[in-house]
Amino acid sequence: MKFRIGYELKYEFPDPTPVILMLSVHFTRASDLEMPDHILLDPPVPVSGYRDIYGNWCSRLLAPAGHMRISGDFIVRDNGLPDSVARDAKQVPVEELPEEALVFLLPSRFCDSDRLLDLAWTLFGTAKPDWERVQAICDFVHRHIAFGYEHARATRTASEAYQEGRGVCRDYAHLGVAFCRALNIPARYCTGYLSDVGTAPPYPPGDFAAWFEAYLDGHWHMFDPRNNMPRIGRILLARGRDAADVAITTTFGPNTLESFRVWTDEITGAA
Repeated sequence: MKFRIGYELKYEFPDPTPVILMLSVHFTRASDLEMPDHILLDPPVPVSGYRDIYGNWCSRLLAPAGHMRISGDFIVRDNGLPDSVARDAKQVPVEELPEEALVFLLPSRFCDSDRLLDLAWTLFGTAKPDWERVQAICDFVHRHIAFGYEHARATRTASEAYQEGRGVCRDYAHLGVAFCRALNIPARYCTGYLSDVGTAPPYPPGDFAAWFEAYLDGHWHMFDPRNNMPRIGRILLARGRDAADVAITTTFGPNTLESFRVWTDEITGAA
């Protein structure tokens, strides 16, 4: 199946402002794009790119003072299958983990697993050290946090999400990641597009989604405590320790986000 994915962000900058964008489809899905996912800027300005330490593609620019529109609109192919489930995947002992997974065991800015250590072992210490344990974490987080865009707060940590019991998809992912790390399971935060295919209307406004991946049995496996069910049409943008590593836009100066649109629409009748 095929999806039309894209975004439109409108900003006002009072002064020339450096900006880093993380809006390119992850290299693991780049071959599914039917056209290059170029970022369109109005007014146009020079853009340079680099890969961060996690392999995500980042774009740099200097936004001029005034209004700026940042947009993109692409078609991407997808196998149309729900997220895979590997219920037999086992937890890997820390001493056997590959070095590149170890950083995803450590506390980070929003995934303060050190503050949740005792709670994690109390809640999930008796669960089997495999897929079942991570799924138990997702089940708990899904029930514990009340979703609402009015609850969004850019500075909320995982421990605060637990205490407050409310948030948006990034808070679900942060709490899931933090619980996994507290239980010695490497976990990394993910952001991207997620379609509504296979779900019942009414559909929420378009937005970027957050989920996480846990390292089990030598592979990274996807978990989504916000939706807590296999979904169709998940398209990765970036991975990192938490949301601070994969912000869609990072601005180095005051600005106003005037409007924000995201779409992940199935193209019906596509081959």
